Amino acid sequence: MTARVVLATRNVGKIAEVRRILASYDVELVGLDAYPELADVVEDGESFTDNARLKARVVAQQTGLVAVADDSGLTVDSLNGMPGILSARWSGRHGDDAANLALVLAQIADLPDSRRGAAFVCAAAAVAPDDREVVVEEAVVGTLLREPRGSNGFGYDPIFVPAGETRTTAEMSAAEKDAISHRGKAFRALASRLAELL
Repeated sequence: MTARVVLATRNVGKIAEVRRILASYDVELVGLDAYPELADVVEDGESFTDNARLKARVVAQQTGLVAVADDSGLTVDSLNGMPGILSARWSGRHGDDAANLALVLAQIADLPDSRRGAAFVCAAAAVAPDDREVVVEEAVVGTLLREPRGSNGFGYDPIFVPAGETRTTAEMSAAEKDAISHRGKAFRALASRLAELL
């Protein structure tokens, strides 16, 4: 029997990506768009894991279903790990991908290629209505380009080149990106343990 699981986001790009990643698992994934009456959860944790756990717990309590959530972002070595948990609102406006990307590029504009290391990090949490939980964190390391390339993906994908690759994650197909991405790795690890909560 297929279990309904709520993904604690309204981000259509993220919903589509997580649906692809979990396609081979026996779950019906719905986003918060299926629950328009629910308010967005304030992400005020101090880490990716804090925020993922917080969102999943609140949505599980509000819906009575197992909820999954992630918090993910870009950590730039030369910026002491920032934008980190502030990735989606680095420019001051939540979800303004173009402004966020432009600001990071401006902040590292004078750095040589050897100091442009970065990672995408994803913490994913699943929480049952009775507060049982599973949390995992995964990352993919790489470097940042000087100019965006590619039109797939979202966020910082057009400037991030994973280690061992020559293409940005925005130049990869959805399947190629999902196979190596921080979110792909985290949600596959989480999905393999979802049965513990269902």
